[in-house]
Amino acid sequence: MNEEIDFIMDSTKEAMGGAISHLEKALVNIRAGKASPVMLNNVFVDYYGSQTPLSQVANINTPDARTISVQPWEKTMLQEIEKAIMVANLGFNPMNNGESVIINVPPLTEERRKDLVKQAKTEAEDAKVSIRNARQDANKEIKKLEISEDLTKNTEVDVQELTDSYIKKVDEVLTVKEKEIMTV
Repeated sequence: MNEEIDFIMDSTKEAMGGAISHLEKALVNIRAGKASPVMLNNVFVDYYGSQTPLSQVANINTPDARTISVQPWEKTMLQEIEKAIMVANLGFNPMNNGESVIINVPPLTEERRKDLVKQAKTEAEDAKVSIRNARQDANKEIKKLEISEDLTKNTEVDVQELTDSYIKKVDEVLTVKEKEIMTV
């Protein structure tokens, strides 16, 4: 019987951990005003007829906090890369200097920062909902087991403690991101 409880707890931890990693990935895409190669992760370039991630056709660097430099491995790709960045609708205005594509990342306005914080809070709330859903699923599985009422209650308490700890992690991740966004 303990094996079944252990299995339920392990799969619940896995689901809750998945919610945290999903949140972290989502927050990476919310830019905090500093240039980062990650900002171009969702840009796909038409590379000889197939849609290819930008990172597979060019070297992406950040020479300073406000600039992203995209150095294609083939010079013929410059215009395709420039077009792909425009199509991705990231709010950037790429410039082609004949060697590479340079992107100046504009500083965020106060209003834009507040919008990004709202977006981050929405992502955090989604993660909390996923964690609560994992708790609910675990409690349903525990009730299905034919175990004593005491063991059921104790296991549900353990699941709640696990839920609380993951909700706290979500809040910690959100706090760090909010600070990053609001820092000028």
